[in-house]
Amino acid sequence: MQSELRLRIMSGIVLAVVVLAATWFGGFAFRALAAAIALLIYYEWSTITRLMEKDFRGNAFGWLSVAIMAGLVIFGFDELALPVLIGTTVLGVLYAFVSKATGWLPGGILYSGLTAISLAAIRGDGADGFAAMVFIFAVVWATDILAYFIGRAIGGPKLAPPISPGKTWSGAIGGAISAVIAGTLVHMAFFPLNGLWVPTIALVLSVFSQVGDLFESFIKRRFGVKDSSRLIPGHGGVMDRVDGLVFACFAAFLIALGDALVSGSANTPAGVFLFGP
Repeated sequence: MQSELRLRIMSGIVLAVVVLAATWFGGFAFRALAAAIALLIYYEWSTITRLMEKDFRGNAFGWLSVAIMAGLVIFGFDELALPVLIGTTVLGVLYAFVSKATGWLPGGILYSGLTAISLAAIRGDGADGFAAMVFIFAVVWATDILAYFIGRAIGGPKLAPPISPGKTWSGAIGGAISAVIAGTLVHMAFFPLNGLWVPTIALVLSVFSQVGDLFESFIKRRFGVKDSSRLIPGHGGVMDRVDGLVFACFAAFLIALGDALVSGSANTPAGVFLFGP
């Protein structure tokens, strides 16, 4: 048991160092990390949902779609990656409908592709993007850690028993409150705090982080698997570690994208809009 705990701690430290270093350097390093996460997520998604066994052609199309988006993200063609995501997801839906194949194919394309695009868009190339990613890390980690401990300490009604029997409403609320505090403190370390925008964003991202956790739990329960894979020693798979993070990034990216479409400020980086001074 102790050796397993040591393995978990060591691999967790290595992961944290890699992620934080890539976030600090930004640019190509972070884009490559975002692309790698997306490709690994699609690998785990297609494995869990058995796409390879059920639909080889569809799965090959999924791999090609995610690989193209990963390449576009790595080399900075974000303006092309989003239309490719929309197009390939629509094609995946049409393929599933016409061939009566599983709907998990377009779901995997959307989930994986949006992961790479949202991560890269939020980090961007500037200091504001670094602050934005640290903010999101703080919100997600505070949500995850404090929800666990507060839920165990207080207990009470279950949050979603059919999906994740261990989660409680007390943990969810405690995690959200902790996320607001952590996110606000991180933002204040970079910029002055003006109004309630930052605490509100922290709360929204915390909620989405918990939804992401439940979503992955639903998928694993649906297909009867414990971990998304065994890629990370002591931790399971990539999806197990980033489920809350990617949903928080989805929310942050889509909020920024919606504002850009309404205001016409399409060239404003997502990190600047969400967390800039």
